[in-house]
Amino acid sequence: MTPAGRRHRLVVVGDVVLDRDLLGTCERLCPDAPVPVVDVGEVRERPGGAGLTAMLCQADDLEVTLVAPIAADENGRRLTGLLTRAGVHLVPLACGGGTRRKTRVRCAGQSLLRLDDGGPGIPDRGLPEPAAAAIAAADVLLVSDYGAGTTASPALREALGRASARRPVVWDPHPRGATPVAGCALVTPNLAEARAASGNPAGTPDVVAAALVRRWAARAVAVTAGEQGAWLSTSADEPSFVAAPAVAATDSCGAGDRFSATVAQALARGSVPSEAVAAAVAEASAWVAAGGAAAFHPRAAGAPGPARARRGGTTGATAPPPRRAENGKAAELAAALRRTGGTLVATGGCFDVLHAGHVASLEAAARLGDGLVVLLNSDASVRRLKGPDRPVQSADDRARVLLGLRSVDAVVVFDEDDPRTALDRLRPDIWAKGGDYDASCLPELDLVRSWGGRVVLLPYLAGRSTTAILNTTS
Repeated sequence: MTPAGRRHRLVVVGDVVLDRDLLGTCERLCPDAPVPVVDVGEVRERPGGAGLTAMLCQADDLEVTLVAPIAADENGRRLTGLLTRAGVHLVPLACGGGTRRKTRVRCAGQSLLRLDDGGPGIPDRGLPEPAAAAIAAADVLLVSDYGAGTTASPALREALGRASARRPVVWDPHPRGATPVAGCALVTPNLAEARAASGNPAGTPDVVAAALVRRWAARAVAVTAGEQGAWLSTSADEPSFVAAPAVAATDSCGAGDRFSATVAQALARGSVPSEAVAAAVAEASAWVAAGGAAAFHPRAAGAPGPARARRGGTTGATAPPPRRAENGKAAELAAALRRTGGTLVATGGCFDVLHAGHVASLEAAARLGDGLVVLLNSDASVRRLKGPDRPVQSADDRARVLLGLRSVDAVVVFDEDDPRTALDRLRPDIWAKGGDYDASCLPELDLVRSWGGRVVLLPYLAGRSTTAILNTTS
């Protein structure tokens, strides 16, 4: 536990780069070649790679330290100055080669060209004592790997391996980087990185996440799938899915850094991985909506962005738009999706008093596939489960309210105490349950698996409860 009054120590380790944007206008083509002429009006420089990640980690309750190779050259001095002025404590490592720099030529919010120079920027000596001390004293460590070689340093890996046994280590990997050390609290690859690392180029996010938990000996792996959201897998069999709000994407550069930084911040404050991933998905979406790294200013690191739900499957394949079944008939919906190769999702519950937690779960479930069926407990079933005073609304009324939601395509009312009989008739591809359930205790788990279906856990929106709502109004 962190003593009261002391800020949490968050240490970022990784590869740094000097990011440089040349901003201008483009109104003509070059007379001697078919290329645009950019009249540069402004030059902006900022830390990139692990440097950007460290800046994104900053908060009033966090003390952020960056351990990274920085060369003693002009670009290195500029990078050091930018980090210091931003309030990041820097512990430099001796660097082989020059400081890496990425220069983007941008016009009207779009990148036209990127020029890379410098490098390789890898540590060329052992781990100095100040760096070892910073890692040993960290409350949370975040490894921001950009493939330049820092994470392959034997001395650094040894220190990170020792740390992972006693403190949360978050590892943001890179295809050219080293394998995460064993025992990481959370590894955060994107889908392309996860597929490459797992050796499964067509694997779905949940499948490759589970495989990487075992391969990397990690406590948890969160695979980010762009605009879809993120899949979280632990040593448990069933994954969790956090749907991302739909945003008007402008520039996704740096979204992975925003994701991993938010995860590390949340873990430093005592959140569990599922809470940290949910917060990170929301922050990464807001980051993209706000314009990405090009629009980042340290003072606005936590600026919110727009959020709006959108449907979409998890494989990246293009599917026909979902179509509501006539009169909410689940069988018709299931048959139509199977004819077109779509994914049928089902979820269940009483939904007696529809609240924000229900809506969030239903929207997330809908994002898992192309059609969502709700298996709804009948009035008699609710009375047996909840007591003689429930439900407060009839099954017909509850079904009508659910069908009024854009996320719900059909409703099936069942009379048993659990949904297994209804599930066996419907046989969905995915059975989605709220994250407050222990998947291993679900009576329907083996049944869903018997026809090749998957069980997916959804985040539980804390503080929302039908019972609590009814108690406050009684």
